[in-house]
Amino acid sequence: MAPKSAPRKLSGGQQPGTRGTRKRDEDAGPDVGEGLDDWAQAKSLLRPPDQLELTEAELKEEFTRILRANNPHAPQNIVRFSFKEGTFKHISFVDQLAVHFSLVGNMIPKDSDEGRRQKFRAASITGSQEAMAQPSEEAEGGGEGEGEGEGEGEEGLKEAGSQVEVQAAEAEAEAEEVTPRKPKERKLTNQFNFSERASQTFNNPLRARECQMEPPPRATFSATANQWEIYDAYVEELEKQEKTKEKEKAKAPVAKKLEKRTTRKKTSMESMSDDITKVAQAAKIVERMVNQNTYDDIAQDFKYYEDAADEYRDQEGTLLPLWKFQYDKAKRLAVTALSWNPKYKDLFAVGHGSYDFMKQNRGMLLLYTLKNPSFPEYIFSSECGIMCLDMHVEHPYLVAVGYYDGNVAIYNLKKPHTQPSYRSSAKLGKHSEPVWQVRWQKDDMDNNFNFFSVSSDGRIVSWTLVKNELMHTDIIKLNVEGSTTEGTEDLSLYTIGCGTSFDFHKQIDYLFLVGTEEGKIYKCSKSYSSQFLDMFEAHNMAVDAVTWNPYHSKVFMSCSSDWTVKIWDHTIKIPMFIYDLNSAVGDIAWAPYSSTVFAAVTTDGKAHVFDLVINKYEAICNQPIVAKKKNKITHVQFNAIHPIIIVGDDRGQVTCLKLSPNLRKMPKEKKGQEVKRGPEVEIAKLDKLLNLVREVKP
Repeated sequence: MAPKSAPRKLSGGQQPGTRGTRKRDEDAGPDVGEGLDDWAQAKSLLRPPDQLELTEAELKEEFTRILRANNPHAPQNIVRFSFKEGTFKHISFVDQLAVHFSLVGNMIPKDSDEGRRQKFRAASITGSQEAMAQPSEEAEGGGEGEGEGEGEGEEGLKEAGSQVEVQAAEAEAEAEEVTPRKPKERKLTNQFNFSERASQTFNNPLRARECQMEPPPRATFSATANQWEIYDAYVEELEKQEKTKEKEKAKAPVAKKLEKRTTRKKTSMESMSDDITKVAQAAKIVERMVNQNTYDDIAQDFKYYEDAADEYRDQEGTLLPLWKFQYDKAKRLAVTALSWNPKYKDLFAVGHGSYDFMKQNRGMLLLYTLKNPSFPEYIFSSECGIMCLDMHVEHPYLVAVGYYDGNVAIYNLKKPHTQPSYRSSAKLGKHSEPVWQVRWQKDDMDNNFNFFSVSSDGRIVSWTLVKNELMHTDIIKLNVEGSTTEGTEDLSLYTIGCGTSFDFHKQIDYLFLVGTEEGKIYKCSKSYSSQFLDMFEAHNMAVDAVTWNPYHSKVFMSCSSDWTVKIWDHTIKIPMFIYDLNSAVGDIAWAPYSSTVFAAVTTDGKAHVFDLVINKYEAICNQPIVAKKKNKITHVQFNAIHPIIIVGDDRGQVTCLKLSPNLRKMPKEKKGQEVKRGPEVEIAKLDKLLNLVREVKP
């Protein structure tokens, strides 16, 4: 006998065999008391050694599991080349479908034509096989009497062969009779017919919504028009126009109220042609909405995007390109002037002309808005190239421009004329050389509009609008120091300095600076027309731009074609800072939000942004804006409110760029101290830098 093995202890605490006894106890009924000792025994649970011990709260905690239809194995970093934008772009849409099994079958439906042909072919084959099987069996039965005689066997074979032929013919006849009388088959439903299983999606019915409105008022008019009636109507209209012209000539110096009344009065012919102006405002709004949707990604970047990589750069910044403004008719003209509107901060003016004196033909004045980057808001064409412009501070609809032929003009944006409202002439006086810069000044004592201009003929001229005519007064002539004598008579020959740029002081009205082609900068006053207050030997080539600091009253900046940008204290003859940018500097501009931030553009297609507080020795941003071999950057301007700049090139294109956070850092907040901001803080920042430089220099 085999030895008895020790009983195993189960996980529930019961011994082997107790399950059967328990079932018998249940069958016996509740009165039977067998098996009570087993249930009364204490139960011991077997736990694995690495089982977690959880509290009651953790045991009762419910965990919900959300099943999604996303494929976990689908790639999330697919990058494809976009031929539209010319770059590789990340694709957000990923196909989540996962095919586990796919098989191409060769089954044919029974109801199809091919199925019927195969069924008929199989029935004909089985019928012929049955017919051939019957004579073969009879032949085997007749062969048993072969031993009776040879003659009888031959005769039997002949009879069997004839019987087989007869039976085969009968079978063929029966098959021909049977096949046409095929019973009607039961139509089988197609298991792949989804319409029978009602699994197609339900198409929502189209509904038409109508609205009613009151019909416009109508009136019927009928009249007969003869040839003499038409003639009389034209004569009356011509008489009205002549009377209005005579009234305008007689009442030229009228008040503004009377001018408004006369402009409101329109003849019947004008009112008929002005029907399109009723929808002009609505069309402009719709056009801006369409452009906002078209350039929505750029608008989002302009409003919200901040370069997060600035945190990891060593106090350096970047310029983010936004919109590009270009007009087809101004493609071959260079951008010769840029100016933001002082009232509408999204509007800026662009002057187009040419810096090549061999290619002077025409010019254009365009006004763009950030709300519509695809087309200019205002378009003015001129026969001569526009070299400079400036917008009036108090009257932002007035734009003063200077031409290459020496004339100046004033455009009024309120009047829908393509020509300037006021223009100088050779009869009343003009410059003999190109006008390189114009600047509006405060109105004179009689409240007449007043602006200044500088030209290569060495004259700084004040232009005043008096009785719809531009009257001019020479403020100063740029005569280079030194004279020569010829023969016995003392003839002093003065060399005329060619003015290229100038700027008026922000606080002191009479003080202004003038840059010349000889590289000198003159500090002048409106009160003295015979001599200069001071002269700076600034650059070795022409001074392209000179501008006062918007905060500090002593500091100004200049740039030149000799590749340098210099920052000056006008009380000291030596520059405080000198920066070599390795290319001719086209333009410079101070930032409106800081006294130490300025931008410069060079002819190699780069924009440079400096912050003297962060780095006194080099720019914190050197970024190419246009292609080096194709375009040259000519001008740059900061926006007064938004952190953007506009840059113009010699191909007629204006690019808008956004400054990264490192390029517009403001004073940081300290714990327990309020951050001081304002002009005083900006002046103190620049004073601190100037004091450091003065201590270093002898």
